[in-house]
Amino acid sequence: MPAPAPLPALDLSGKVAIVTGGTRGIGAAIAEALLAAGAEVAVCGRTAPGALPTAAGRTARFHACDVRRHEAAAGFVDAVGAEFGRIDILVNNAGGSPAADALTASPRFHEAILALNLAAPVHLSQAAARWMMRGEGGAIVNIGSVAGTRPSPGTAVYGAAKAGLIGLTRSLAAEWGPKVRVNAIVVGLVATEGAEVAYGSVAARAAIAASLPARRMGLPEDIAMGVLFLVSPMAAYVSGAALEIAGGGEQPLFLDLVARHAGR
Repeated sequence: MPAPAPLPALDLSGKVAIVTGGTRGIGAAIAEALLAAGAEVAVCGRTAPGALPTAAGRTARFHACDVRRHEAAAGFVDAVGAEFGRIDILVNNAGGSPAADALTASPRFHEAILALNLAAPVHLSQAAARWMMRGEGGAIVNIGSVAGTRPSPGTAVYGAAKAGLIGLTRSLAAEWGPKVRVNAIVVGLVATEGAEVAYGSVAARAAIAASLPARRMGLPEDIAMGVLFLVSPMAAYVSGAALEIAGGGEQPLFLDLVARHAGR
């Protein structure tokens, strides 16, 4: 039998990557992982951070950009492309939403959430794909959320936007393949520097962690490793996929109710 082909190396030297919202939290971890793998990385945010992602002796380049504005998003992508002469990787990471009651939240609030979490990835992907199509091709990764796969009370429009992001991923993969691969990561409960705002006290977070099959909450680095896989040659036949990184997923509420009322 012939010897099996060697596994492709995870070496992104010479590649140019963009990570939106890449100055903190999950985005910074993704930027650092890409830098460590050899890529040149550009990150963006509305304001300059105190420190930029750094790895392997190199630092990400920062561009001030409000990705909710389509002209700014396209200008950011084109500035990176003009600087390096190519764009190989786009990670649409910028997103989020404060809690808001769907009944009383203003139309302006809902439009802003949709602009950040759904429209911005459309505009950024379109601009990046133009560079990828004229070069060697590329990979786009959309950072989604479990909020887009189950009810999301308190962040209803955010959940709807993340559900739409998965649909967008599959449609763009079908339209832009084979030159551009488009995938999504469905992110579970991740402890970042703002975990207390999203998940409450230390005790509350410990209880959440204990409820997950992995017995811990996710770390930004867990998501970064998923991104590395999806943009690497190891995922050459992966496109239109939604990779769930959620530690096994949340236990359905009804199981708690069954256990609580067992024997009554």
